[in-house]
Amino acid sequence: MEVFLGVPAADGTGIGTAFVIPDAVKRAIPQHRIKIDQTNRGWERFELACQSVIQDITEQLELLSKTDPKDKIQREVYETYILMLEDPVFLKELKDFYQRELFNIEYSVNFKAEEYAARLRQSGNDYLSERAQDITDIFGRVLDEMLDIHPFDINSVPDGSVIIATSLSSADTIILSKRKIAGLVLSEGGVSSHVVILARNYGIPTILGINGLVKKVHNGETVIVDGKSAELLVSPDKSTIQEYKLKIREEFNRKQALKAFLDKPAVTKDGTKFQLLANIGTIEEARIAREEGADGIGLFRTEFLFMSENGASLNAAARSFSEETQFEAYKAVLEIMGDKPVTIRTLDAGGDKLINSVDIPILDEKNPLMGLRAVRLSLANPQVFKTQLRALYRASVYGNLKIMFPLISSVSQVRECLRIAKEVQNELAAENIPFKKDIPVGIMVETAGAALVSDCLSKLCDFFSLGTNDLTQYTLAVDRENPHVADLYNEFNLAVLRLIQMTLNSATDANIPVSVCGEMAGRADSVMVLGGMGIRTLSMSPKLISSTKELLSRFSIKEFEAISAKHLNELSLIVEK
Repeated sequence: MEVFLGVPAADGTGIGTAFVIPDAVKRAIPQHRIKIDQTNRGWERFELACQSVIQDITEQLELLSKTDPKDKIQREVYETYILMLEDPVFLKELKDFYQRELFNIEYSVNFKAEEYAARLRQSGNDYLSERAQDITDIFGRVLDEMLDIHPFDINSVPDGSVIIATSLSSADTIILSKRKIAGLVLSEGGVSSHVVILARNYGIPTILGINGLVKKVHNGETVIVDGKSAELLVSPDKSTIQEYKLKIREEFNRKQALKAFLDKPAVTKDGTKFQLLANIGTIEEARIAREEGADGIGLFRTEFLFMSENGASLNAAARSFSEETQFEAYKAVLEIMGDKPVTIRTLDAGGDKLINSVDIPILDEKNPLMGLRAVRLSLANPQVFKTQLRALYRASVYGNLKIMFPLISSVSQVRECLRIAKEVQNELAAENIPFKKDIPVGIMVETAGAALVSDCLSKLCDFFSLGTNDLTQYTLAVDRENPHVADLYNEFNLAVLRLIQMTLNSATDANIPVSVCGEMAGRADSVMVLGGMGIRTLSMSPKLISSTKELLSRFSIKEFEAISAKHLNELSLIVEK
């Protein structure tokens, strides 16, 4: 038996037969100059190829409407593809490049699509960077159509297979979900990619980040996928197979048992109440959060509004998502959640092509994670910021809204945000547009700078939300997506925990609530440590709420405090040595 370790992406355990999807032969893109009088014919070929791909996707959408009309995730992926192919801003840029540079149409399409995808990967925003794969997928299909290339037929995968591949498109993942595959193991991709979101939605155990696997595993071998530990077991013996079959049965029984916690409050066995909120990025996820028994929304990422109605075409959407369209989206989420709190984060994106579509210049930054992103971008472009705030305040009358500013690093930033918010309120009042005047306004504490002056910030804010993903990344100067330093990314690092405690103390002294909305909020080990430190509000993936309620019901606060104290003491001893 051989064991490979990757990165966990979707929980669950699967046993099946390996089906290795070979790497596609690199698409040979011809490159040559053309004459100006040849451009019309080339552009017509491109348009015909797009129409053919759109027709194919439209047929899949029609089939979906008949066979599974409630599957909004699949519909979102297909509509995303169509929006990308019809994006007028991208098409204009492509046509301008094609007619100016006079390269053949295949090269022009590939060049601009790759350029577009690269900008998204460098945006400094996880969600946007993951959309780069969607762009590569859909324009790859157009190029295949133009070059008459026939790719691997995903429909040939038999039921019960464990898919081993370098990467997959979202469309391929949808097809595979219908074939009852046992697991998915990919070398490439991120935990917030459409592929992984789909895998979680369909309950497919998924592992990422095992390089070169398509050359190490062979078709027909028995394999086990452990999505939680991120282990892939190749050719396991009979006793190991039996062990994992038992684990699968236990997982099924546990899922059934967790259903009993859907309508129960989040409370420890000694009666201490917790508030469990949901992190969402779309309107549909708000419905899921409600169904999963969330106490509210702790983080509504609004980036998708600057992409498309379905989280898709960046340029077209940023142009079309006016104040009115944003207002309708915020209103929808607030109405879904009723009187439960909904914390909406203002735009958290980088200065890339996405924002260029609304008159913000493209920035070619060497390090976008440290650049003009999040609240910095909003303050640098006050009209875009004011448009979003107007939509938020207008929507406030439809629910229990809170507004949150991301990536705060100084008191002056908060003061400026509040000044602009007040300006927006005055404008709405002058226009006789109804809005709530007492909306709580808070910040994400996700930089060491914010944590270190949290006592000062607490005087200006109504609440804090600890974004532990970025707080860890910035505090430890570690890019968690970089495999060369990923082992240094540790949310339990003493420096990170001290910043969390410092922020919690500041919030307590100022009598304002504080929550945690990073990945720590949904993991059992960190929930116990955070609970022992004094955190009582956690915001997580909706699907983790029931299991967190079950965890809380088995422990007392004193036990959490003991676990937390022991952990912090051990870390301190390590530092002293």
